[in-house]
Amino acid sequence: MDNSSSEKNVPVSKNYQENVDYINRELGVPDCFDIVLREMSIGGKKVAIYSVNGMVDTHVASYILDALIDLERSDLIVNTLDKLVKGRIVNLQVSEVKTMDKVFYFVLSGPMAIFVEGQEKAIIVDARTYPSRQPQEPDIERVTRGSRDGFTETLVMNTALIRRRLRDPKLRMKLVQVGGRSKTDVCIVYIEDITNLDMVKKIQKDVQGIKIDGIPMAEKSVEEFILGSKIWNPYPRVRYTERPDVAAIHLLEGHVLIIVDTSPSVMIAPATFWSHVQHAEEYRQEPIVGAYLRWIRFGGIFASLFLLPLWLGAALNPQLLPDWLQFIGVMKPAKIPLLFQVLVAEFGVDLLRMGTIHTPGPLGTALGLIAAFMLGDIAVKVGLFSPEVVMYIAIAAVGTYATPSYELGLANRLMRIFLIIMTGLFNFLGFWIGAAAMFFLLWRTKSFGVPYLWPLLPLDIKALGTILVRSPVPIKNSRPSILKTQDSVRQPEGGDK
Repeated sequence: MDNSSSEKNVPVSKNYQENVDYINRELGVPDCFDIVLREMSIGGKKVAIYSVNGMVDTHVASYILDALIDLERSDLIVNTLDKLVKGRIVNLQVSEVKTMDKVFYFVLSGPMAIFVEGQEKAIIVDARTYPSRQPQEPDIERVTRGSRDGFTETLVMNTALIRRRLRDPKLRMKLVQVGGRSKTDVCIVYIEDITNLDMVKKIQKDVQGIKIDGIPMAEKSVEEFILGSKIWNPYPRVRYTERPDVAAIHLLEGHVLIIVDTSPSVMIAPATFWSHVQHAEEYRQEPIVGAYLRWIRFGGIFASLFLLPLWLGAALNPQLLPDWLQFIGVMKPAKIPLLFQVLVAEFGVDLLRMGTIHTPGPLGTALGLIAAFMLGDIAVKVGLFSPEVVMYIAIAAVGTYATPSYELGLANRLMRIFLIIMTGLFNFLGFWIGAAAMFFLLWRTKSFGVPYLWPLLPLDIKALGTILVRSPVPIKNSRPSILKTQDSVRQPEGGDK
């Protein structure tokens, strides 16, 4: 056996001691306290068991040891796997591997590896149990009514939550390992007879083509590799969700899910701008109530983008306002320029947001009170800020936080700052130039080949109607045409009556 640690596909040797020495050297045994090696003699043959402390269920490990101790010498000579599976270990996933790189992958992923003297294969027993939290409702996607479970940091638990909602034999979950050192599991999920398989192949090829030592930042690193990082485009080209019901409905529409182990956020691809402005709460209420909530949300997003720059333009040019709109100007001018006031207030809101995130929960309320009363109120009284600036900044902040997608909210915040600067420097002309530039950016953006503004551009009247109005589920009979699904109809003929 070659002692080079960089060699790939090193075979498992018949020589028991050679296998043990090689693994001990590569895994740092006994220097690494969490790599557990258990050696014993069973039926006159040496047996070595490798596992990672904290990743193996101790009760299952004891069960496996009992099963091994009961084996006779003849059981360890031929068909070792069959003897274990059929005669002893009948309720666990057991397999054989022939190369050391596979042994390392499985051991460091949680299963146990068993080496038997004279055998050219290692026996892998899946007895893993990961440190994880229980599924609970995600903080950023709460609903008044509906399921309270959410994705966790454990891949197998996330796939089980999807399987629970879609008991379709055509549901496919393909596993890919990413990272030369991290060997992170990435799962590509789709429904075989619905999803556009060309898109699935492209996504799988892009994921398999990721060349890096590790992806500890999980899903975001994968997104930047498969989509490319366009530093001048802040808009998210995939949708993230932590809700299994949202993930399941997108699978039924023909989307592809990308699940990365250690992350509770699941990527939905492809995604459009309108994918980020819908929320599960709309489908947990009556259709007319859901439509009302959607329009309120649209209004909040529109206000978060355009209201503050438009007010700034009006305040800088009060002579352009008709008499009945003169009240929206600045009644009590402050001591610093208006553009500088707005920018400082914008950065102050972001600073407060970051401070709240990094502040322990019990102190978050105190931080909010300090910002609202001791900073905001005093700044107005001493003349640093105009009261109108504080009010419009607050409206913009509420609209930002009302955006269902956290990533879209951040992108809109950057665009709002861009529009504020353009308006402050060039008045209303700058505003319209900035708005046109933003629209051009959205028009040019694509997600896995899907236009970002679809169904507005290119125009699809029927699909646009489902975006503007939350239609009842029984009459929402077709899947998004832009996805080019194999099966475009969700209900059998007459099922919508």
